[in-house]
Amino acid sequence: MAQIEPAAPIRRIAHLDMDAFYASVELLRYPQLRGAPVVIGGSSRQLGQADSRPGELTRLRDYAGRGVVTTATYAARAFGVHSAMGLMKAAQLCPQAILLPVDFDEYRRYSRLFKAVIARHAPVIEDRGVDEVYIDFSAAEGGQAQGGRALALTIQRAIFEHTGLTCSLGVAPNKLIAKMASEFDKPNGVSIVYESELASRIWPLPCRKIHGIGPKANARLEQLGVRTIGALARCERGWLMRHFGPKHGGWMFDAAWGRDDRPVVTESEPVSMSRETTFERDLHAVRDRAQLRDLFSALCQRLADDLQHHGYAGKTIGVKLRYDNFQRATRDQTIDRYTNDAAVIRRTAGLCLKRAPLDRRLRLLGVKVAGLVRIDSLTRDAAAAEPAALPLF
Repeated sequence: MAQIEPAAPIRRIAHLDMDAFYASVELLRYPQLRGAPVVIGGSSRQLGQADSRPGELTRLRDYAGRGVVTTATYAARAFGVHSAMGLMKAAQLCPQAILLPVDFDEYRRYSRLFKAVIARHAPVIEDRGVDEVYIDFSAAEGGQAQGGRALALTIQRAIFEHTGLTCSLGVAPNKLIAKMASEFDKPNGVSIVYESELASRIWPLPCRKIHGIGPKANARLEQLGVRTIGALARCERGWLMRHFGPKHGGWMFDAAWGRDDRPVVTESEPVSMSRETTFERDLHAVRDRAQLRDLFSALCQRLADDLQHHGYAGKTIGVKLRYDNFQRATRDQTIDRYTNDAAVIRRTAGLCLKRAPLDRRLRLLGVKVAGLVRIDSLTRDAAAAEPAALPLF
């Protein structure tokens, strides 16, 4: 008699996002600021502080400079303050906010702590940066109970007990929907979405809620009369491909139907790492030079932070630009030695920018380091490259 194979577990993927991570870490040091508007941005040097942890707290209204907001507490976000905004603009919106400098070493330490907690409950984890991960609940203990809610609540409680930090989780049939779901009930929420709930819970949302549809693509969709994910699903694939290109248009159609077969990847060696940002408004290389310079520096710092956190260095440094007409340009340069140093990345990427057309307004700017190797495989003297010139921005 043939033996019946047990049915494979239903696919349940979680996206875990720490709540206002950098700001929440700072609130552990300054508990008296809980509930108050707090903005994280700039360095201790930019804030005129010799010590990275000032004795007297700085008000945002007293800041004068060209730094940008790294993150903000939910109380500050209520005033319209958001990441990548200039600190001077943020000061106009919320002058009473407390301004604290970034402390990447402390954020990395807490990142390692919360990820170690997750691994004790569900070991199949894909690291997506300092403050977010994907987790495969499918075969994990408790991962199927209540659609994954039981395990999500267990992980959420364990992270809070070990770190004092809160997080939000979305659990769904795949990464695409899980990432959307993790935003449904922030902060400190758990949202479960089943495959059968696509029409009722996903389709009413605006198209911009799909990770990968940026402000410009969303504006173009609205011009075409497509305002919700449900409306996007009713579009013909060929029509979307004609308007947005074969690759992106086809992907938008599949995303609207909740299709995403990407696995949770745990051990693959990356060939490159990148950071990019899409601007709220198109920026000009000359007229918006100061803002672009600060954004560019922040991208390079965050990319260096990612490389150091994951233990990689690379030799090929490049930039990516997308213009107001949706055209793209990339430039890269290979240096002599492997690096994960923010200053080296910043200066080399600046040289790449000098070779890119800057006659049109920019809607996106990105920085990439490729040709990655693990740091522990390098000799001690291969840690950095000497920059040859100053950057454009």
